[in-house]
Amino acid sequence: MPARTAEIVAFLDDLLEIERFADYGPNGLQVPGAQEVTTVVTGVSAQRELFERALAEDAQLVLAHHGLLWDFEPRRIGPAQAARLRLLLANDVALAGYHLPLDAHPEHGNNALIAERLQAADHTRAFPYKGEPIGVIAEFDGDGVPAAELFQRVEHATAREPLVFDGGPPHVKRLGIVSGAAANGLSEAIDLQLDAFLTGEPKEHVMAQARENGIHFVAAGHYATEIFGIRRLGELVAERFGVRHVFADIPNPV
Repeated sequence: MPARTAEIVAFLDDLLEIERFADYGPNGLQVPGAQEVTTVVTGVSAQRELFERALAEDAQLVLAHHGLLWDFEPRRIGPAQAARLRLLLANDVALAGYHLPLDAHPEHGNNALIAERLQAADHTRAFPYKGEPIGVIAEFDGDGVPAAELFQRVEHATAREPLVFDGGPPHVKRLGIVSGAAANGLSEAIDLQLDAFLTGEPKEHVMAQARENGIHFVAAGHYATEIFGIRRLGELVAERFGVRHVFADIPNPV
């Protein structure tokens, strides 16, 4: 049985509490399409290849962590954006995007799922952006996990070798996690007296900052740290609405 597109989007909007976040672009439905859905395709970033994959799967709805519309991009529609929109509009495929709300969700968000994959005993929300926490502090039992073992867990969880500035203690008890491009969060992690900080991308200054402040800095890849939440959304939609879900893995070395 098909599901209503509007009902799926309303469910996700409510689950992720999108109205709470001051984001870099709109969350929720970005491009309208078919009113009914039998197949949903999920992917990290809205791009032509993702939409082509969706068409190949005969999908009616695409869910992306990075949508098409951003405050920092030109307000005019250029050739590349037009080509993307043409694929969606000409084939009646809807697009919904969920950015910071998906990073932040305490159960289904990128950072909570990373903490779970790293076998943390618990995690609490932290690292606010414009008043709303988007990351977590992961806690490990006992004296913590040996730092070298933590780095191995990160590699296993993300399927890629992380960039590590190994400046912290031998064991990690408290780990800050903010997926994506959050290298500036290292300063807050230092203020919180954490043992390590994990994000997706590094910045030039963080190597010295980490070493001089006695904290580990781990850059595990922007894409690699943000596959978890959007794939989970697809799984939740499939379970709740009885539709088919396909996660489109389009790896990015960044």
